[in-house]
Amino acid sequence: MDAAIQADVTLDCSGLKCPMPVLRAAKALRGMIAGQVLSVTATDKAAPKDFQTFCAEGGHALLSTDVLGDTPQGQLVRFIIRRGG
Repeated sequence: MDAAIQADVTLDCSGLKCPMPVLRAAKALRGMIAGQVLSVTATDKAAPKDFQTFCAEGGHALLSTDVLGDTPQGQLVRFIIRRGG
């Protein structure tokens, strides 16, 4: 994650399967205001594509996708999302 970007809300979805990471992120974003930043970590293999689609369709900006390492549940990936207006 870019050091200049600070998440307003952090969400850990490790171990959850599709579609739960995106559904939990959507719920978190509904409670945020436009421009705030959400950091989500997930291990689901479908999460990278799911978050790309979710952000594009929902008007949110997917600022970064970073692989953080391997876990027993799978590869841990962090998504940084700026809530759209």
